[in-house]
Amino acid sequence: MKKLCLFMMGWLLGISVFAQVAPVSNYDNKAAFNPQFYPYPGNDFRSASGEPGSRYWQNRADYKIVASLDTTNHSVKGSVDITYTNNSPDNLKFLWLQVDQNIYRQDSRATATTTAAGGRWANTKFTDGDVIRSISAEVNGKTFTPKFNIADTRMQVWLQDALKSAGGKVKLSISFEFTVPEYGSDRMGRLNTKNGWIYEIAQWYPRLCVYDDIQGWNTLPYLGQGEFYLEYGDIDFTLTAPSNLIVVGSGDLQNTSECYTAEQVKRWEAARSSDKTVTIRSDKEVNDPASRPKSATCTWKFRIQNARDVAWAASRSFVQDAARINLPSGKKCLAISVYPLESIKKNGWQRSTEFVKGAIEFYSKKWFEFPYPAATNVAGIVGGMEYPGIVFCGHDGSGTGLWGVTDHEFGHTWFPMIVGSNERKYAWMDEGFNTFINDGSTEAFNNGEFKEQSFFNDPNSPFMIKYTFGDKMDPLNTIPDVIQQDNLGIAAYMKPGQMLTALRDVVLGKERFEAAFREYVARWAFKHPTPWDFFHTIENVSGEDLSWFWRAWVFNSWKLDQTVKEVKYNKGDMTKGAEITISNLEKMAMPVSVIVKETNGNEYKLDLPVEIWQRGPDYTFTVNSTTEIKEVTLDPLKKLPDFNRDNNSWKKKAF
Repeated sequence: MKKLCLFMMGWLLGISVFAQVAPVSNYDNKAAFNPQFYPYPGNDFRSASGEPGSRYWQNRADYKIVASLDTTNHSVKGSVDITYTNNSPDNLKFLWLQVDQNIYRQDSRATATTTAAGGRWANTKFTDGDVIRSISAEVNGKTFTPKFNIADTRMQVWLQDALKSAGGKVKLSISFEFTVPEYGSDRMGRLNTKNGWIYEIAQWYPRLCVYDDIQGWNTLPYLGQGEFYLEYGDIDFTLTAPSNLIVVGSGDLQNTSECYTAEQVKRWEAARSSDKTVTIRSDKEVNDPASRPKSATCTWKFRIQNARDVAWAASRSFVQDAARINLPSGKKCLAISVYPLESIKKNGWQRSTEFVKGAIEFYSKKWFEFPYPAATNVAGIVGGMEYPGIVFCGHDGSGTGLWGVTDHEFGHTWFPMIVGSNERKYAWMDEGFNTFINDGSTEAFNNGEFKEQSFFNDPNSPFMIKYTFGDKMDPLNTIPDVIQQDNLGIAAYMKPGQMLTALRDVVLGKERFEAAFREYVARWAFKHPTPWDFFHTIENVSGEDLSWFWRAWVFNSWKLDQTVKEVKYNKGDMTKGAEITISNLEKMAMPVSVIVKETNGNEYKLDLPVEIWQRGPDYTFTVNSTTEIKEVTLDPLKKLPDFNRDNNSWKKKAF
C-alpha cells in the first residue's frame, strides 16, 4: 500500500510539473476503434470475405422493345416484352416495375419535393407521364391480364399464381407511350438546334425493380437526385423514326446498311479499323438530303447483352464520327460521337471520339475490360448522364470541361454499369468511386493535357477541407434524395473520391489498394454489392481491419485535426534526444507522417500507423537528436484532410 501511495504521488506530481495548457480534444478512442462494426455475419449468399457466397443469386430481366418516335408531337410509343426470371428462394405473388416518366407529372412526388426548391432536377413543365395502354402476362404458356396499380413512379403487377422460386419465368407484355419533356431532370429531354431537335431518351420503358436478398423489392421512388438500381439481362430494341434523323443507342447497331448510305457504311467499316477519328457524316453533309436514305422512315435495331438499361438519341442535326477502341484482350469496339454544328469549336465536340477512346482504353487496362460493342457520346440538353454503352453530355462543352464530363460519364461504365451497386441509396459507391478513377485517366490522357490544379479541385486545400468536413455536410452514407442539393457534389463525388485516395496513399499503399480494388470490381462485376461487401473485400484482400476508417469517412462527418503538443529533451539535455508528443484533437483517426528537423541539419522522417491513437488522444515518440530541435511538422506532403493546418507545425521559439 505504501509503494502504491508513493507511485500515485509521483504520478500526480508528474502531471503538475509537465502538463501544459493545450486545446481540449474531442477524440474518443473507444468510439473510433469500437470493435462492433459489421451489422450481420457472412452467410451462404454473401461471404464474410466480401465475395458473393456459394448460394448468391440475383434475378434477371430480358427485354425486347419495339418503339417509334413522333417528331411532330415529341412523343414515343412502344411495346416491351419482358422475360423475368425469379432466381430467388422466394415465390413472388407480384412484381414491381419502374415507370420513371411519371416523375414529369404535375402530381408526382418529385414535383412536390423538387419544383419549389429549384435546382438541377426540378421541372416547371409537365407531361402525362407513362401512359400504360395495355398489359398481359404469360406463365408456362398461359396468358392472362394481370391486375396492376401505379403508385407514382412504381407499378405493381399481381400474378394469378405466385412465380416459382429458383428459376420461374414470367413474360410481361406492356404497351406504353409518353411525351418527351423538353427538360427531363437533366437526365433526358430535347434540345432545339438550328438544324433540328436533338432527342435524348432515357428511363423510357417499364423496367423491373430489383428484388434482392437484402431488402426484397427495392421500390424507392424516382425523385430526380437519386439514380437507379436495375437487374441485368439482354436487351433488343428497335426504333422507327423519320429517315432524315440519325439514331444512336446502347449496344451494337444490327442493321447498319439499312440506316446509312452506302458511302457512310464504308466510312463506318473504316472506323472499325482506325485509331484516328473517321467522319461518318460531316458538318457539310448535315443539310444534304443525299446523306440520308431516301425511304420515309428508318427502323434502327440495337442489341446489348448483360446490361441493366438502354438509352438512345436521335436528330437530323447530327454530325457523326467514330474510331476503334483497343481492348486488353485483343477485342475491338467502337467509340462514336454525335453532335450538332454548334458544338464544333476549339477543342470542341470534334475531339469527343478521341476522348471516348482514351478514357475507355485506360479504364479497361487499369480495372476491368469494357464489356460493350460500342461507346457513344451524345451532345444535347443533358449536362452529363450515363447509360450502358451511351452517355449524354452538354452540347456546349469544350476543352477541359468536355474531357471531364466525357471521362466521368464513361467512367460510370465501371460504377455502376459493371459493378451494379444501388445508386438510389448509395451514391458514394458509384459517383465517388468514379470520381476517384477519373483522376487516373485525366493524368494519363495525352500526357495530362486537361489536368488542372486549383483549390476547387484539390480536396486537401484548406478551402475545400473546411467545406467538405464542415458541420453542415451530409455523411456519405446518406440516401441521395436526402442529401442537401448544395452538398451532393461533395458527399456523393469529391469526398468518397478523396477517401479512396487517402486509403491508397496513406493507409494501404498503392500495391495493396489496387489489388483489393481490382478484386472488388472482378468479384461484383454484373452483380449487386452492398457497402458491406465492399468493406469486407478491401479488408480481406489488403489484410487490414479498416472499421475505424469506414466509421469515420462513411458513416459520420468526423473531422481530422492533428497537432504537435509538446517537445521535451531527455533529462533536459538537447544532446540526449527528444520526446515529441502529438495530439488528435478531433474524432477522426488517421496515420500520420512526421518530419523532425534539428539545427545541425539532420532530419528524421517517421510514418506512424493509426494504432498510435488506439489508447487515447496523445502519443509520444523519441528521436535521437543531438542538437536543438528547430521544427516538427505533421503531414508535410498534405495528404490528409487536416481541418486546422495552422497547428500542424511546431517551431522553436526565437529569443
